Amino acid sequence: MVGKSTSLIVTALICLPIMSPTVAADWGTDTWLSSVIAEERLDFGDEFACQGFEGVDTIDEPWVIAACKDYLEDQTNASRWGKSPISFGIDSEVIDEEIGDSLKKHGFQIVGDMVEEAPEGLSIAIRNGASLEKGVADKNLIESAEEDSLVSVHWRARIDDLRVREDKDVISWIEEQPVWFTTWGEWHFHRASGISTSASVDGSTITIESTSQQIGSDAWQVPGTVMVEFEPSVVDVTDSEGLPMPLLTGSERNLAVGWRNVDGGVMVTQNPNTSVYVELEDTTNQIETTPLTTFNDLNYSVTIVGHHTINLFRWTQDFSGTELVFTWLIERPFNDEVGWKLPLLAMTMLIAVPISIVYLLRTDQFSASKNQEH
Repeated sequence: MVGKSTSLIVTALICLPIMSPTVAADWGTDTWLSSVIAEERLDFGDEFACQGFEGVDTIDEPWVIAACKDYLEDQTNASRWGKSPISFGIDSEVIDEEIGDSLKKHGFQIVGDMVEEAPEGLSIAIRNGASLEKGVADKNLIESAEEDSLVSVHWRARIDDLRVREDKDVISWIEEQPVWFTTWGEWHFHRASGISTSASVDGSTITIESTSQQIGSDAWQVPGTVMVEFEPSVVDVTDSEGLPMPLLTGSERNLAVGWRNVDGGVMVTQNPNTSVYVELEDTTNQIETTPLTTFNDLNYSVTIVGHHTINLFRWTQDFSGTELVFTWLIERPFNDEVGWKLPLLAMTMLIAVPISIVYLLRTDQFSASKNQEH
């Protein structure tokens, strides 16, 4: 009887890790997301997007789509242009209809950056700029980007306990390039806002009107850019309230509202649902409007995509003072307390199982000797 009881104890100890709640069910919170660091990153133009929960495959566990959105919204806004996240990082080449419907249901419109196929209604951001990791970074790949394209450069500060070294030379080189520093969401909606902008002329006044395709209180309101061509010279450019529009110099590489002269007309960047008035020296009957994909008519756009961001401080600490703009793919991390639970459980198993086996053997030997005596 004693042997049977001991056997049950040993079996229970061996099965303990299987029967125990999974570690993945114990989640922590990256408090840096609600700190001044996050506020500064938003001011710089960064975007906070989702990538689910640490250690969980979104394709296998689609519940993390809504859970990640709730987690992020509880900590910070997604962008200076909107509160709710609209970009989601998924480590899969194909997104099926079920996952796609869940993403769209919860307001996500952009997926990346290894995705090759996604349902209609989801835009794909591809990884086409190599990495910032030292030894992996590729200036030639970035430099060969197509005009008006968005270049996504991979970055991950840590892999488990290993700190990844960034390529400082490549970072300095990117900062010197005539490119627009942006994010997945900003680039996507800037283009949409430009397409939704129209212009009309009445005598010597050109009216440029931007309408928003986004509705709802949490919709992103990202400025769009158009080029309006005409012959007369410009006298003044004002906004909907009659105030002078900010004058751009052409050197700006972060999205900003304003206007500047270009050959044969003006380039205007304005907020959605606003009007801009261009007063000319003479009347004109003919104008031509062209939406611009890239802000300030720069060569192309660059965003650094911070993958598996579980600790904003560690992921950003190497980029203080940089002009680069990041799309941070946020994951909810494991609870820090789990760190001591796992070794404790393993140590308990290492000690308890051998002791129990020895005890079982001795008990069986004792029972056998007593039987022989009788």
